[in-house]
Amino acid sequence: MLIYIHVPFCRSKCNYCAFHSLPTAVMEPADRRAMIQDYTDAILLELAHHGDALKGQPVESVFFGGGTPSLLPPGFIGAVMDRIGSHFSLAPKAEVTLEANPESLRDRKLLPDYLSAGVNRLSIGIQSLDDATLRLLGRPHKAMDSMQAVFAAREAGFSNISIDLMWGLPGQSMKQWLQTLKDALRLGPDHLSAYALTLEPGTSLEKDCENGLLSLPPERDQGIMFMEGAALLEANGFLHYEISNFARMGFQCRHNTGYWEGADYLGLGPSATSTLGERRWTNPANLKIWQEMVAKGRPASDVELLTPKTRVLELIMLRLRTARGLRLKAYKAMTGNDFLVDHQRLIQAMHENGLVRIRNGYLSLTRSGMLVSNSIISNLFEKTESLLDRNLKPVKPAALTEKHEPAPKNPASAAMPVVWPVARGSFSKIS
Repeated sequence: MLIYIHVPFCRSKCNYCAFHSLPTAVMEPADRRAMIQDYTDAILLELAHHGDALKGQPVESVFFGGGTPSLLPPGFIGAVMDRIGSHFSLAPKAEVTLEANPESLRDRKLLPDYLSAGVNRLSIGIQSLDDATLRLLGRPHKAMDSMQAVFAAREAGFSNISIDLMWGLPGQSMKQWLQTLKDALRLGPDHLSAYALTLEPGTSLEKDCENGLLSLPPERDQGIMFMEGAALLEANGFLHYEISNFARMGFQCRHNTGYWEGADYLGLGPSATSTLGERRWTNPANLKIWQEMVAKGRPASDVELLTPKTRVLELIMLRLRTARGLRLKAYKAMTGNDFLVDHQRLIQAMHENGLVRIRNGYLSLTRSGMLVSNSIISNLFEKTESLLDRNLKPVKPAALTEKHEPAPKNPASAAMPVVWPVARGSFSKIS
């Protein structure tokens, strides 16, 4: 099982962000301290509720996301990790990730304390190494902050550092994107996430683009950015193991890989989503309402029971995001059908156009296929839904896990008590 903790606090709201977060820079210090303390108390209580229901469930990874988790002190991380250890069976070499913004790491003294609290993977939200672009995005840091944060983390003893970058930004050229990657490589990260900008509804960046104040690069240029950027990273020793993610050998993010491989996940905090066995639920995207729910010990009121069709469609969507791809035997185990037969014409057309490859029992997207993955998956969904509506045998929960990996231990998932709601991060889109 994976555990995700959503920290809904940021220093300020970025112009492109649609995640649930509360800017703290505008608050009075006393109000900010009280709010964070109330949040901390609620997180620990929510963990206790889950721990009582799940009774020592094995935990392979913990991810502190947000928001800006590094706005909270190392003591918060330590308290959460202690509570997880007391209620769950935390794997000896569990991956523990902390998302951080560069400006929140200006106090270098915090980094060794985060390590001592149990964090062993740091994910730094750099986004760009150009100050003008950072201002356009509404980021509260400068390029120099990013460089100093990475160097300070390495000096403190972090041996697993990931950085986030964005491409397809307003006014960004192909040359600028490649230079950003070259500058990022000089920082020596172990993992790099390169996300395409998605204009989220209601954000100020979306409004500026709609009003003609800003414009995104042409679609053709964005495609070249993706292809050439990925080639540059692979030439420098990074494995392109998922559409938006690259890692040096052995540094793939185990937590996110768990999502893509269909593992159970439990989240904490407002707006968080959980999937345990055949049940999925989401916490209220409101700090006070979530806190009231936790305080009252009220179970999730809107639990979705995942249907066999939903499971099959998610199998296709999630596996095709990865370089490994869709295991054809997993599809057959869940449906009784042969994927290559079900989608013969589409697969043949995609293969002829260099969009997919079939190797060792897996169907995966090529880099060109990843570029148009939304369109490919949409077409596969349409055909698959039609087939499943006509003929789908009952699905076994364990069929979601690849054969070469142990199935997540899930105590009596069919009879699991309705527990609490939780979150996973959204997946960036490449059109």
